[in-house]
Amino acid sequence: MKLLSVAIPCYNSESYMRYCVETLLPGGEEVEIILVNDGSNKDNTLGVAQSLQAAHPSIIKVIDKQNGGHGSAVNAGLEAATGLYFKVVDSDDWVDADSYPKVLDTLRGFSEENKIDLLVSNFVYDKQGAKKKKTMHYHKILPQNTIFTWKDCGHFPIGKYILMHSIIYRTEILRKSGLKLPEHTFYVDNIFAFSPFPYVEKIFYLDENFYHYFIGRDDQSVNEKVMIKRIDQQLRVNYIMAEEFKKDEEILASNPHLKKYMYDYLEIITAISSIICIISRDKDNYEKKSQLWHHIKEVDFPTYLKMKTRIFGIMRYNTALGHFVSRILYRVAQKAFGFN
Repeated sequence: MKLLSVAIPCYNSESYMRYCVETLLPGGEEVEIILVNDGSNKDNTLGVAQSLQAAHPSIIKVIDKQNGGHGSAVNAGLEAATGLYFKVVDSDDWVDADSYPKVLDTLRGFSEENKIDLLVSNFVYDKQGAKKKKTMHYHKILPQNTIFTWKDCGHFPIGKYILMHSIIYRTEILRKSGLKLPEHTFYVDNIFAFSPFPYVEKIFYLDENFYHYFIGRDDQSVNEKVMIKRIDQQLRVNYIMAEEFKKDEEILASNPHLKKYMYDYLEIITAISSIICIISRDKDNYEKKSQLWHHIKEVDFPTYLKMKTRIFGIMRYNTALGHFVSRILYRVAQKAFGFN
């Protein structure tokens, strides 16, 4: 068994995927790199993947599949994974050379009887053109140098959540949770960093800037204009998260600290869905926003009731004032957190 499986979803990634893989190769034989060619049709992504596999046959495996989207590629990587732990690295991102050995040392250090379910590390927003790179760290929230549980976590402020870039799961936990991401859908990283959490008990935080998250390509899924274009996919993820939160109600009842964290994260995702509908200035999208809030009300009325009375609750209104205030909140957050 490998120590760590790393799935890299690749879609028309020829121009940058090689660097991503090169940053992972120093992990050597303990690391399994799974390149998932998700039906690339505009470049030689598959050829690059196969050449990398030929050069490192005991480390790299290639999966060539029909296009199904990012979630489908993650599903395929997880199904093929043989490592004790599992991580997703997007093909335009990379890992830090100094932090990587520390991550592997940490994973290697847990005994068979004391395996963790989740390793959390920091990540860097590597925004194109930005002189100062913003780092998402958790050293004021999570205990260090010890295995802990959700009840030991501090308060997660708005905008600082455990995202896919921060996460290494124990592979068995993902399979136990039944995680299956929707196909042909962007933004499924939110489900990946949400749905399995009720199955996570033992956590370890490594205060290392391990993952570099590239931001800046015009076609990137988190680009504002792209998000407006793909609003239906963002909403689909939001619907799934609301249903998952309700589904895990019984587990979460005995874990109030995790329940609060997952509620807060669901709330922020709902706020993002709502503001993207609002800034689109499209009446059809305004209606889709209303349908989202109605769905949450139907699925989980207590959660809806709480959401509507908090700061983002104003976004549920399709009024000129509600939209005006929502846009101001969005622009302030955009400047504060540096997203595009």
